Amino acid sequence: MKLANKPLLLVEDDQVDVMTIKRALKEIHVANPVVHMENGEDAINYLREPGNERPCIILLDLNMPVMSGLEFLQVVKNDEALRRFPVIVLTTSEEQQDKLNSFNLGVAGYMAKPVDYRQFVEVMRSIDLYWTISELP
Repeated sequence: MKLANKPLLLVEDDQVDVMTIKRALKEIHVANPVVHMENGEDAINYLREPGNERPCIILLDLNMPVMSGLEFLQVVKNDEALRRFPVIVLTTSEEQQDKLNSFNLGVAGYMAKPVDYRQFVEVMRSIDLYWTISELP
């Protein structure tokens, strides 16, 4: 993902998924640090804290306690300072409405979390390939 090795912000409450994502990123040689937040509220606090490094991309789960992924998107996309961060939803949700709501709130991508680890690696590889060549403002 490079972008001068800015961190990836991972907003995910499931520890197994966090480990799987970190493992997959390591396997495909993504050197960017991963900043992990357990819910949307913590992630917004992180993004608004002036001393924290800006992420190059946000990987977002939808089903979380405290503040869900959709609630997080509503806050971020209505905030002038935060709305430009590309957000990719990584979720187990099969709900068509979640997909619609996510895109209506301006996500850059929406991907189902594969159960199979090898497929998970391929999903992470495709995200990495896209963001490595994508030019951000």
